[in-house]
Amino acid sequence: MTFENWDEIRTAFQVARLGTVSGAAEVLGVHHATVIRHIDALERRLGAKLFQRHARGYTPTEAGRDLLLVAQTTEEQFSQLSSRIKGQGESVSGELVITSLASLSMLLTPVLAAFQDRYPGLVVRFLTDMRVFRLDYGEAHVAIRAGAAPEEPDNVVQPLVHIHNALYASRSYVDRYGLPEGPQDFAAHRFIGADTPRAPFHRWLRDHVPAESMIYRASEMSVLEDAVRHGIGIGFLPSFHAVADQDLVEVMAPLPEWSTPLWLVTHVDLHRTLKVQSFLQHLKEAAKGWDEF
Repeated sequence: MTFENWDEIRTAFQVARLGTVSGAAEVLGVHHATVIRHIDALERRLGAKLFQRHARGYTPTEAGRDLLLVAQTTEEQFSQLSSRIKGQGESVSGELVITSLASLSMLLTPVLAAFQDRYPGLVVRFLTDMRVFRLDYGEAHVAIRAGAAPEEPDNVVQPLVHIHNALYASRSYVDRYGLPEGPQDFAAHRFIGADTPRAPFHRWLRDHVPAESMIYRASEMSVLEDAVRHGIGIGFLPSFHAVADQDLVEVMAPLPEWSTPLWLVTHVDLHRTLKVQSFLQHLKEAAKGWDEF
């Protein structure tokens, strides 16, 4: 298969997605006979049936599904490339794709909303996932990352702010078990921790809490927070999550070694564009107040 066959592969992808020749023809802007011709030519070239024809339409065969996985990946990569190219324009419009951790949504969503108010023609995509999105593949315009400074060679990395973390318990936990006065009392209490303690504050907890007192573990920050709020035990929360919650009691105030640095990451090709620079300035201004938490 060569790139000159892309029209046929794209046609097959649309037939599989929509299930009918007429639907694919409408989306592609071609005659239905062209769709059939592309499918027939592709099947001859591959020596395999890609679709089962029936009265209701076309259903991919196993060979068809294999081909369509490739076609879908290619379609997505073209879409990402298009997004990246559009981001190079000198206007604050189109899509702005931001990626970060879901736990930072409480801070970032108001910033994104205010930025969108300033530029009403902007469509914001806020991607939250544990995986690291590839800026060099055009998966996002700006990444806000936590932890160690990112080291990808073609990215521009800037410090943003430090997030403070502290130990908290719910009032229901305190009513039932009381509060420790310090690490010397930890053995008599119940704790919530990360299943894989990568963050400095979770490693601190592992080193200072007896294993038998670590009675609840989870891999997602939101799950750990839910466990603290439901009174299962004492655990770490970002201070900005807890500052206005009357149901949470601070067990230990933030220590410098528990803070988490946030980094602004952009790809060198998009870093100087008007859209990216406008958002970076807007975010940096908003983040000046985050140190209060």
